[in-house]
Amino acid sequence: MSTLIDIRRIQTSVEEIFHEFGPLPGRTERIASVCAVLTNPYAGRYEPDIMPMMEALKPAGLEMATRCLQALGGDPASVEGYGKGAIVGAAGELEHGALWHVPGGYAMREILGNAKAIVPSTKKVAGPGARIDIPVTHINAAYVRSHFGAVEIGVPGSPQADEMVLILVMTTGARIHERVGGLRADQISVWDGQR
Repeated sequence: MSTLIDIRRIQTSVEEIFHEFGPLPGRTERIASVCAVLTNPYAGRYEPDIMPMMEALKPAGLEMATRCLQALGGDPASVEGYGKGAIVGAAGELEHGALWHVPGGYAMREILGNAKAIVPSTKKVAGPGARIDIPVTHINAAYVRSHFGAVEIGVPGSPQADEMVLILVMTTGARIHERVGGLRADQISVWDGQR
């Protein structure tokens, strides 16, 4: 990897949702997340040109997307939702988290067979132990309401002031007992990433 990228720690987790309220759902919803804690090379100073780090993050994006998919069993056809995010340590700036948009988003879309929808994202500047809600939408149509969701994630003790936590999330389906209408996954017809 590039000298700009120094990953200290990777956390991978899988949540399995067997049941909410109401009748047994007949399926298990699985949510995988991968978080990488890395040194922020721009911490503590203003750097006018931060674009080299965006390019340098591309291999990390592919590695993390692969890990996330493998955590769900390795079959791209099983993944229906995704999202991404970043927590920047206190010596960094929000724009450093924005560097994750291209490497994280394009990596997941590539690993999943060129998924159509933009990967939803969030970012913030925070201290060690901070948590963040990662937005999730359907991989092929942002208007599929059944897949709107969020996953709360954090890495204990991270990020330190001169670090960042980069996050990818994949899910295997709609919310358990989704029933608020709107476009359904089996009704995607335009294939423009929206509908």
